[in-house]
Amino acid sequence: MTADAELLQQSLNNARFEVLPLKGVLAQAELLPAGTTVTVTASPGKGIEATLDLAARLRDRDLHVVPHLAARMIGDRAHLTALLDRTDDLGITEVFVVAGDSPVPHGDFPDALALLRAMDELGRRPDRVGITGYPERHAFIPDATTVRAMTDKARYADYVVSQICYDPQTVASWVKAVRARGVLLPIHLGVPGVVDVRRLLRISLRIGLGESIRYLCKQHGVVSKLLTRYTPEELFDGLSPHLVDPSCGIAGWHFFTFNEIAKTVQWRHDLIARLREVPA
Repeated sequence: MTADAELLQQSLNNARFEVLPLKGVLAQAELLPAGTTVTVTASPGKGIEATLDLAARLRDRDLHVVPHLAARMIGDRAHLTALLDRTDDLGITEVFVVAGDSPVPHGDFPDALALLRAMDELGRRPDRVGITGYPERHAFIPDATTVRAMTDKARYADYVVSQICYDPQTVASWVKAVRARGVLLPIHLGVPGVVDVRRLLRISLRIGLGESIRYLCKQHGVVSKLLTRYTPEELFDGLSPHLVDPSCGIAGWHFFTFNEIAKTVQWRHDLIARLREVPA
């Protein structure tokens, strides 16, 4: 095995898995080895307490759990303090801060930056904090806003996870642009897992990934694939050279599983097996 293949294998073994607080996810999570990093999203429909409830149950299964703290779902500093108290009680040392999908803030925090500042001012910052980055033009948020927000948020964070983007060249160019702006935080490359394509397209539309959808639909054979499943094969192949390039500062992979953990784990297993066959 080459040194690059070995590094890629290690990056797959250490990949993060994002899950939704929905029925059946605990059974799926049984497939993940102890110590795997699992991030738990926050849904306006379920409430942030559902995120921490699932985080607690996953933590009991020896997984490294990272709950999302959605700024727009948190009322005020007292509510934030209570949430951070609970994460401490659960032994959770890492959180991922997002604005959240609520169209209107529930309280004092309209965006992720406001929540990050509040945690800092309260002296309640967890050991590790992650933030989101946007590789492509967002349908709902101006480019200047996302660029400025990342720069402002970076001082409060330890790493970045990139939002879904199906074009590896766009992601690679974004990584270079982030570094050129002086943001040096490690970046986890966010890629979909093995997911039903129709579901993935619906989610992409909902979160404003217009350019990514156009790219996906232009790919050879995408029409026939609409009844099958998406795999991150192209993204892995296109982004692997950048992952093994130390100057890019890529920390690894972050799989958006949408709770289809079993198929994503199997895809990872098969890919690692192929990497082991790469001649030295």
